[in-house]
Amino acid sequence: MSEWRSKWDGFAEKALRGERLTVEEGLEVLEADDDELLPMLQAAFRVRKTYFGKKVKLNLIINAKSGLCPEDCGYCSQSIVSKAPISKYPLLEKDVLVDGARKAMELKVGTYCIVASGRGPTGKELDQVVEAVKEIKATMPMKICACLGILSDEQAGRLKEAGVDRYNHNLNTSAGHFAAITSTHTYDDRVDTVEKVKAAGMSPCSGCIVGMGETDVQIVEIAHALRELDADSIPVNFLNPIPGTPLEGKRELNPRKCLKVLALFRFVCPTKEIRVSGGREVNLGSLQPLGLYAANSIFVGDYLTTEGQEASADHRMIEDLGFEIELCAL
Repeated sequence: MSEWRSKWDGFAEKALRGERLTVEEGLEVLEADDDELLPMLQAAFRVRKTYFGKKVKLNLIINAKSGLCPEDCGYCSQSIVSKAPISKYPLLEKDVLVDGARKAMELKVGTYCIVASGRGPTGKELDQVVEAVKEIKATMPMKICACLGILSDEQAGRLKEAGVDRYNHNLNTSAGHFAAITSTHTYDDRVDTVEKVKAAGMSPCSGCIVGMGETDVQIVEIAHALRELDADSIPVNFLNPIPGTPLEGKRELNPRKCLKVLALFRFVCPTKEIRVSGGREVNLGSLQPLGLYAANSIFVGDYLTTEGQEASADHRMIEDLGFEIELCAL
C-alpha cells in the first residue's frame, strides 16, 4: 500500500508543480490494478482540494433545439444517422429559454447551458439566443454557457457581447480516433471553434467522451490535447450507448475505469474545472460520489435526450460527502 501511495502522491506533486504527466505515466493511471483505486483518488483529491477545496459547481442543460442535425456523430441520438426515437423541434422561444434559467436558479445551479443541435447556428437562431441571454443576464446572477456548434468569428463576438460567459465545443476524442466517430466535420474544425471562442473573450469549455472504442493511449492523448488547448472547463462524458445510434450496444466501461479516467484528467489538468458529465449515472452507478474526489463539477437534471437523476439526489450526495455547492459569483 505504501508503494502505491508513493506513486500516486508523486503524480499529485508533479501536477501541483504544473508538470504534465508523460503518456507512460498516464497509462499507469488508466491501467492500474483496481486495488490501487482508493490511494489514487486520495492523491487526485489532494490536487482538487488545493485548487477547489470541497466546493462542487452545478451546471444545467436546456436542450434548446433537438434533432434535425446534418452531422453524423456516431454517439449522438440527434444526428442524421440516428434512428433513436427522440423529440425533434426547432430552437425554443426566448421566453422558454429564460424560464429555464429561473428553474436552474431554484436548483442552485451556477452555470446554465443553452445547447442546440446542428452544425452551427443560423442567423435567426443566433438572434434568439442573443435576446434570451441578454434578458437572463439582466435579471439573474447566472453564468451562461452556450453550445451551438461551429462558430464564425462574428458569431462568437455577438455571443460575447450579449453576455455569454462560456462556450462549449467538445473535441470528443483524440485526433487519431476522430474519423472513426464523425465524418461530416474534422477534429481541426472543433479546435478552430474553441480558438475563436478564446479570441472573442469567452471562457472555453471543451471535453471528451470516453468509451467509444478508443485506446488508453488515445484517452491520455485527449487529456493532453485539452491541456494544450487551455480549456477552462472540461466535461468528461462516459458513453451512454443509446439504442438507434451507430454506437448502440458498445459497453466498454465499468465504474472503476471511469474513476481512473477522472483521476487522470485531474493530474493532467490540475487547475481546471473537471465535470463528470453525460453517462455519469449509467457508468458510475453507486460509485458516483467517489467521482467528486477528482472532479469538482457535475450536471444536474437531464442531459440532451437522456435522463439524469433527480437534482435532490445530487444535492444529497454532495452533502453526504461533506462537500458544498459553489453558488454563482459573477
